[in-house]
Amino acid sequence: MFPELTRHTRVLEIVGDTIRVKAEGAAFGDLAIVENVDGETSQAKVVALDRDIVSLQVFAGGKGLSTDAVVRFLGHPPNVIYSDNIVGRIFRGSGEPIDDGPELLSDARIEMAGPTVNPMMRVVPDKMIQTEVPMIDLFNCLVESQKIPIFSVAGEPFNELLARIGFQADADILVFGGLGLIFDDYYFFKTAFESHGVFHRTVMYVNLASDPIVERLSIPDMALAVAEKFAVEEGKRVLVLMTDMTAYADAMKEIGISLERIPAARGYMGDLYTQLAMRYEKACDFKGAGSVTILTVTTMPGNDVTHPVPDNTGYITEGQFYLHDGYIDPFGSLSRLKQKVIGKATREDHGQIMNTMIRFYAEALEAEKKQAMAFELSPFDEKLIKFGGLFRQRFMDIRVSMPVIAALDRCWETLAECFEPGELLMKQELIDKYFSKEDR
Repeated sequence: MFPELTRHTRVLEIVGDTIRVKAEGAAFGDLAIVENVDGETSQAKVVALDRDIVSLQVFAGGKGLSTDAVVRFLGHPPNVIYSDNIVGRIFRGSGEPIDDGPELLSDARIEMAGPTVNPMMRVVPDKMIQTEVPMIDLFNCLVESQKIPIFSVAGEPFNELLARIGFQADADILVFGGLGLIFDDYYFFKTAFESHGVFHRTVMYVNLASDPIVERLSIPDMALAVAEKFAVEEGKRVLVLMTDMTAYADAMKEIGISLERIPAARGYMGDLYTQLAMRYEKACDFKGAGSVTILTVTTMPGNDVTHPVPDNTGYITEGQFYLHDGYIDPFGSLSRLKQKVIGKATREDHGQIMNTMIRFYAEALEAEKKQAMAFELSPFDEKLIKFGGLFRQRFMDIRVSMPVIAALDRCWETLAECFEPGELLMKQELIDKYFSKEDR
């Protein structure tokens, strides 16, 4: 059943889900099979080496495991199936399918967690991924090969937003990585992709909250390895969605503690930045091929943006979408690559309309504060308050869906409902071309 190049050893120590054995020739990251005295087996992964003492994380956990168990080293790191047959399928963190589809035992496998792409093969990003979410497409465009998180707190509809982007984005292949999901969330994503007709071009890798925590660490590497193959070898525009990267970091912390590693900030290991960067840097627009774009959810415990996970993430990624109160915050959100596509991949008025809408909305918030404190409002304040209400209703609600050109037209309509042309402080040629004449 197992390769002959395996090693038979005796377990020296069991600490939680981590076991230590004495063996030679094992390599960091290699897989092993742990066979208990009752004949039950489980996969394990080499997570630490100290001369001839090998530490392994047991997928099925250490509960009930005997020190007389036998470890068989497989001599290779985890790999993932890559073929045309994986599209429309769902896999767990061990790489095995969890749907009712056919077996894939004979399909080719590829190495996970390979090096990041040669910088010389990277193309300067200049193509927009249209999501049909106005607060993204209008104000913080998602650009091909961008890596960007959704910062949020528990209770916010970040899963709804991530799923909506997934089935509305104009990508060729959708790769989803679920990290520590409860079953309801897993079922939500599955049914959302199915009901909106994108499941046939989607690959899902799912680690449920009840699954082994070591499998959670494999999900990003599986998803990104497959995404890179689709982009490089088939020229596909691949969008990778992952939730929640804080759960991923928590898994790394838990395993680090079990290995008695010295923690850094708030119990997280000192290599947190490196581990996150190794995954995010897989985002790339490949010269002469396709692209990989990464969009993740990063929850902020206690709404603390200085928490180690969002703090380190912010230094790696090219901005963030900040979700709170059910809205994408236009002031907390940022896309550092939006200038590459605004007015170039969209329409000439995009830059002007973006700045004008945000300027008026900022002024509307100040007018609403004056109203709340019962100060006297000017006629222009009344216009601003009307605009603020329309802005939230028409653009900030994450359930609103419209193509970017339709959204630009909607912006002009909203401005025409609230202001006179002379109040816009925009280029006159754009006002003459796009401002609604019916409402002047």
